Amino acid sequence: MMMKNLAKALIACAALAGACHAGGAAAATYPERPVRLVVPFASGGTVDIVARILAERLSRTLGQQVIVENKPGAGGTLGADFVAKAPPDGHTLLLAASSHQSFHPLLYKRLPYDPNKAFTQVALFATVPNVLVVSNKMPARSVKELIAQAQSGKRFFMGSSGTGGVNHLLGEMFELRTHVEFEHVPYKGAGPANNDLLGGQIDLMFVNLPTVLPHIQGGKLRALAIAGAERSPSLPGVPTMAEAGVPDFVVDS
Repeated sequence: MMMKNLAKALIACAALAGACHAGGAAAATYPERPVRLVVPFASGGTVDIVARILAERLSRTLGQQVIVENKPGAGGTLGADFVAKAPPDGHTLLLAASSHQSFHPLLYKRLPYDPNKAFTQVALFATVPNVLVVSNKMPARSVKELIAQAQSGKRFFMGSSGTGGVNHLLGEMFELRTHVEFEHVPYKGAGPANNDLLGGQIDLMFVNLPTVLPHIQGGKLRALAIAGAERSPSLPGVPTMAEAGVPDFVVDS
């Protein structure tokens, strides 16, 4: 079902990119050259995974090569700024996360671009649940145990794909709701953060489920709760955050 929806979105993307950016005459021949699909995070995360699917489908739909370019840094704002300053001809696209359009204007005093003016939103490609996962080196086996250990004074390191991203803000919200405190360790994407979580260099992270599902199913990471309204069919034994004792905690990406 997701692949069918992506295919529909890709067709819309192809049409709108030409109509919105290329102008009347150019739209008839869009795209005239390879298209750059910028991922503002490091490789290995959910946005990067989706980008590879989109690039392959778009290449077939448009009849022109679509090249994925990872430009991580500053919570995704570096890649976004690169696209904002690119020629507005539809040949440079941004695969944005929800943070680019909603969180960043509120978090950063000065952005090098205006999200409302720099971009034309084309299509929503995917919505995924977030999950709280911990390293296998962590003793906590439930949200309740994690809270108790943090409140007892144990120091835990929480990774994220970058300051101001969805998973960082989820961690901050969890701290506020449960009266605990973690040491935030920002990375340039979920991929590098996942690697350190697997290695035990960091203790926990809120992360998009697709990027860590194989590691959870393989027993390399432990999922404590889904930050969604319902349990995930992929992890039916993992409770929602509300079921785990933290109500009103539903944030998809």
